[in-house]
Amino acid sequence: MAQPFRQGSHYGSKLLNGVDIRLLEDRMEICSSVSWHVLSSAILPGGFSFASRIVNWKVPLDYIGVDPVQDMMDQLVIWGSEPASTVGLITAAKLTHASVTEIAGDRFNLLCCTTVGTRNAARAGTRRDTFSAYAPGTINTVLLIDGQMTESAMVNAIITATEAKAAAMQQLGIIEHASGQIATGTTTDAVVIGVSQRLDWNAVHAYAGAATTIGCSIGEAVYRTVVEATRTQHEE
Repeated sequence: MAQPFRQGSHYGSKLLNGVDIRLLEDRMEICSSVSWHVLSSAILPGGFSFASRIVNWKVPLDYIGVDPVQDMMDQLVIWGSEPASTVGLITAAKLTHASVTEIAGDRFNLLCCTTVGTRNAARAGTRRDTFSAYAPGTINTVLLIDGQMTESAMVNAIITATEAKAAAMQQLGIIEHASGQIATGTTTDAVVIGVSQRLDWNAVHAYAGAATTIGCSIGEAVYRTVVEATRTQHEE
């Protein structure tokens, strides 16, 4: 686990061949030499897709976001990225304080990169004021898994990652200001699961709950990165 962008602008994966993370002026780009089978709650494209690039775009705190999908597509064109092969995230968090960890597992390797902003911390399951507009803040988590997973296992991985995020928020004591209770995340969190689906692993992970080897590693990676990025978000 580390925060490589507090002093640098590049991180090359130790376990995932061809995967690089670069910090640029207004975004973080996770690039791969191959396409990944992706499931995400990102604004672009969301759901299942295939992508070789994941962009985490840092917007100002006063970003209105009337049409964030179009805004993202316009920015990708400006940056020279192909929208059809890119997953786009939006955040107002410090990209320099992203936390990255990698785990060599049981017939898989994984990389987790998380950026955190908790200005709009919230607790799911309690009554609160709601709104239709987009508001930045956001815990964005990207998990890249070199291995094989069924689509149902990828959905299961989203659940495990979300549970781990909520556990980290509890451990950190992050409060939803409206209720005074422990937050489970923020109002605008997003998660990306990318899987290489390389056949030479010769093992298809059909489940990703906390009791499986892959699910336990996903939970540990998300928990660690959320804790580190949250604890340091107000530091220089």
